[in-house]
Amino acid sequence: MLISQSLFSFSQTKFTFGQCQKTIISLFPNIHENNSTCLRKNSDKTAVLYGGYTYFTSPCHPLQLELPKDLHSVHDSDDDNKGIGILNFFHGKNIFITGATGLLGKVLVEKILRSTSVGKVYLLIKAKDKEAAFNRLTKEIINSELFKCLKEEHGKFYEDFVREKLIPIVGDICEPNMGMDSDAAEIIKREINVIIQSAATTTLNDRYDLSLDANVCAPQRLVRFAKTCKNIKLFAHISTAYVNGRKEGIILEKPLIMGENGRKEDDDYEISSSIPPLDLGDEINMALKSCRASTDYDVTKYLKKLGQERATFFGWYNTYHLTKALGEMILNEIRGDIPVLIIRPSVIESSYEEPFPGWIQGNRMFDPVIISYGKGQLPAYLADPQLPMDIIPVDMVANTTIAAMAKHGSTHKPQLNVYHVGSSHINPLRYSDFFEYLYEYFNSNPLIEPATSIARIKYFDNLSDFSKYTREEIYRCNKLGDTDGKMNHGKIEKQCKAKVAYAEQLCKMYEFIGFFNASFHTGNTQKLIQGMSKEERFNFEVNAMKIDWKKYFQEIHIPGLKRHILGATIRTSV
Repeated sequence: MLISQSLFSFSQTKFTFGQCQKTIISLFPNIHENNSTCLRKNSDKTAVLYGGYTYFTSPCHPLQLELPKDLHSVHDSDDDNKGIGILNFFHGKNIFITGATGLLGKVLVEKILRSTSVGKVYLLIKAKDKEAAFNRLTKEIINSELFKCLKEEHGKFYEDFVREKLIPIVGDICEPNMGMDSDAAEIIKREINVIIQSAATTTLNDRYDLSLDANVCAPQRLVRFAKTCKNIKLFAHISTAYVNGRKEGIILEKPLIMGENGRKEDDDYEISSSIPPLDLGDEINMALKSCRASTDYDVTKYLKKLGQERATFFGWYNTYHLTKALGEMILNEIRGDIPVLIIRPSVIESSYEEPFPGWIQGNRMFDPVIISYGKGQLPAYLADPQLPMDIIPVDMVANTTIAAMAKHGSTHKPQLNVYHVGSSHINPLRYSDFFEYLYEYFNSNPLIEPATSIARIKYFDNLSDFSKYTREEIYRCNKLGDTDGKMNHGKIEKQCKAKVAYAEQLCKMYEFIGFFNASFHTGNTQKLIQGMSKEERFNFEVNAMKIDWKKYFQEIHIPGLKRHILGATIRTSV
């Protein structure tokens, strides 16, 4: 069924949500215009300019009904607020981080080095020996474009600075003792104050055994190791907001308890009551038995299918979400007296501002969708256009992690604190707006040659109708593209089949997000903002309400994709 495109929009009412006196965020780092705060009336409805963004008390999106009442006062706190002490906490602290070569891990390392007087940062790097680990550190971190601001700041002393601060440790999170040799392990135990667990397998439908090992067993190994560290202040674990499974409505920042499932609260009682408690030992044994029972030929296919079946059975959308949820459960169960911080980002995309706008690593969640649409290869999408998607820039995730670590690492309390880092609750971006921004951009800045106009996306609520429409449109466009008749029918047929198959695979993989009727409450981040000083808010921006989505996609994210993913070249439609 084709979902209607006569879309409700705040801009179609008498109000303009988030479009009034927007804060201009420079494309250059650390340059800001002053934000104004005022009250204005529009059609007898009061609007508060919060940090330069209009927040109407009514009407509002259904998922905003539980917005914190004190949001408008976040930037009006006492000028004498001394903040949460980010710089004091990190001064001289030694950090051990896994997953430092990944997107978020790399941004965390860069930000900590650039903005704090941290001690040593030990990086667990998967490599065959110390030389190979050193080479990976040089190639993937020290020479990365992400670090260009640090390079400009330190000039000819840059390499000396980073090599003094960054210490590569040969290891593997999926091996006992994280694959470290005894000498390295003893140094970490003696020197480390903070551990950041950022490594994971993020493939949505990876083999069940591999996902369990990387996303569940590895964090378990690391927190047990943390208990042997003499000066540990905090264990920070990077998770995902989608550990909450199929739950709907406003999802609160609650720890996960071993045994619970991810099903919706209104699921049929008889079905829900028949589901056994989720048990990690049972899942590991099941994966191991499946490895032994399967032949070499079909083991990978079988274990991928098993992971999806177990996720669906317990109420998660895919293997990745299930295993990340299990990872949180086991940390909560065995943490003991170790203070644990769990960061749950939604969909992480390119940097909004720091160290410069648009930096991205890897062709991530929505990026294949953006690129395919820009190439005219995605005429339709499986989604409800009225629902909010949830995207958060990587620099805001890094800043929230750093600020939360400072807040909870300095209390010395053996607590577990959870932070959702997302946008859907306080600054929702609907699919209809997202694709409209793409439509405007690609018709002004074609991604392919020869330049052709891109049509507005069609929305469908089922795969059958989506596939039928996509197949017809792709075949029609390919035949029209062969204006000189040089391509034979067989070649056109082959290209069309490949494009249709890719579009179907893409939308099936992300279908769960297209109909995800929930938002992630970010109350802990709002409390974090309230506790930060003005200087901390300026240097560690965490407020997703400041994001201008049209500007982000058209001026920051898509240009960033073209530069960092597509290599700044215009691709032809072959």
